Amino acid sequence: MKKITCFRSYFLSAAFALGALAFTSCDDDNNTGPAGEYARNGVLISNEGAMTKSNASVSFYSHGSKSVENESFKKVNAPLVMGDVLQHMTQHGDQLYLVMNNSGKVVVTNAQTLKAEGEIAGLEAPRYFAALNDDKAYVTEWLGYDPATFVYSNGRVAVIDLKTNTVTKTITVGVQPEQIVIAGGKLYVANNGGNTVTVINTATDAIETTIAVNEGPNSLALDRNNMLWVSSRGIKAYDPVDWSVSEESSTPGSLAKINPTSNSVVATLTFSQNAPAPGKLTPNLNGDKLYYVFNNKVWVQDVNATSLASQPLIDRGTYVAYGFNGLGVEPTSGTIYAGKATDYASNGWVVRYNPQSGAAVDSFRVGIAPNGFLFR
Repeated sequence: MKKITCFRSYFLSAAFALGALAFTSCDDDNNTGPAGEYARNGVLISNEGAMTKSNASVSFYSHGSKSVENESFKKVNAPLVMGDVLQHMTQHGDQLYLVMNNSGKVVVTNAQTLKAEGEIAGLEAPRYFAALNDDKAYVTEWLGYDPATFVYSNGRVAVIDLKTNTVTKTITVGVQPEQIVIAGGKLYVANNGGNTVTVINTATDAIETTIAVNEGPNSLALDRNNMLWVSSRGIKAYDPVDWSVSEESSTPGSLAKINPTSNSVVATLTFSQNAPAPGKLTPNLNGDKLYYVFNNKVWVQDVNATSLASQPLIDRGTYVAYGFNGLGVEPTSGTIYAGKATDYASNGWVVRYNPQSGAAVDSFRVGIAPNGFLFR
């Protein structure tokens, strides 16, 4: 039976509930860089860290000096510790929001200096953050994992008052809610543990409808036509001992296109291979192309195409357990940034790729399990 090792991110919250538990560089390591200047001409990189070790970190790559500074948050805020498992990093206005999955909080920093300014506490296994405006934001939470049955309860979306950094309301959604996108006054929530996208009215914070998609929706992206794309993993058959995936017993993943005006699926593009799962949908600046990871390769989807791309842009060869942990596309140059988790205990790599040829440009060492990028 063919098996593939699944990504760790699907099981982070299981360990939270239980209280648990080499790549060649194109240039040399360089751990010196700008001291506290994070406002422009560079890239902030979020690093998950090792689970239960509270060693999540933020790195900064400077275009000017072509150098990387690791442990940027720690250098600015020590002895303050960011927390356990940095799941998501995003910016709104002058604030940077760092979603700490296993610590149950969101750390708020100044986006230019990384100086900590507060935190949003009292969350349970938070996953992703999206700000509606200067007053309100949303955070997805996983809830109620049962280790005996490997089953989660329905998750929720926490409504955040950004003036006080407090939770004002929670909205019950599907199982294991993941990424969220705000479009046309609606919040769209990908319920990874089921087969729906929840639609929430941001004026009333009430659920308007749910949209049925393929099993396991995990990432969302808007294109230039204001269409909402959803990547779904399909049904995956997991071995409860080593969390490997049986490809023969699984069903294929897909990309779905949703019209937010009618909240209807207008197209579903299904993969021919049952596993692994597509994910990490990332639009380019113009929104005419979507990048995603599938089978440890990076693919490009034209948003007007009626079929999936036949060849990957970046092909690193056969599937390995710890592949691309993060994906980003630089707005100005189109350069592709991929986070490589060597494992989930030692420092990883960021590899940069040419957007036309898919050839590696260079690479540099960062923190443990790099998973996200903010371009300044």
